[in-house]
Amino acid sequence: MTQETPSNSSTECLSRIRVVLSHTSHPGNIGSTARAMKTMGINRLYLINPKEFPSDTATALASNAGDVLNTAVVVSSMEEALAGTTLQIALTARRRELAHPLQTPRQLAPEIIQTIQAGHDIALVFGTEMSGLTIDEVLLCNRMATIPTNPDYSSLNLAQAVQVFAYEIFATLADDVSYLAESRDSATHDALEHFFTHLEETLTTIGFLKPDAPKRLMPRMRRMFTRANLEREEVDILRGWLRATTTTERWLKPPK
Repeated sequence: MTQETPSNSSTECLSRIRVVLSHTSHPGNIGSTARAMKTMGINRLYLINPKEFPSDTATALASNAGDVLNTAVVVSSMEEALAGTTLQIALTARRRELAHPLQTPRQLAPEIIQTIQAGHDIALVFGTEMSGLTIDEVLLCNRMATIPTNPDYSSLNLAQAVQVFAYEIFATLADDVSYLAESRDSATHDALEHFFTHLEETLTTIGFLKPDAPKRLMPRMRRMFTRANLEREEVDILRGWLRATTTTERWLKPPK
């Protein structure tokens, strides 16, 4: 069976997510954000009055996420950036006396996934590097989120915050990484039986196994190697080792 990667149908709904950056002052943060987004399957970037964009610096820091920058939407207001969305999540690191409860990205991830799977657009909203979102910008959103950090040092740059939030969504949606595992070519029953015969012969030849009093050595050896779930190449390596062992044993024997 061919293993599907998470970039297939299970994550198509991520196209419903837009990342909104408000009044970004450094173009490098825009590029780094694009890279963070693409690694988590998100490609819709909205920029509200960026200080400098397009920018060679942004392109350089985006690495291979230039396509996210090329399709970025530049708007002049938060209202434009949020138009058409049903869920707007303002990320903040400050305590605010507002109506919306403060939640973590992990707590919000199930609601986000339910919303985008239902075919609705959502926005993850981030403020400026220095001061974050304004009160008025937060009031335009219907959810508030914060990333738990060390209370003695809670400094996250813009792209890091986007990466953490995007990861929580992606991991909740598609946390199966088995597609990265190397495919195994397990040894056949016949190959294992030939190996066990070879092993018994070798252990007898070198005097480790006593044919007249074998006790439970071979059954124990069988269980040990069976638990290892040997691959075909591993059986070949072990049989090569057994051949070398008996060859060396004969070479070390003194002449009669």
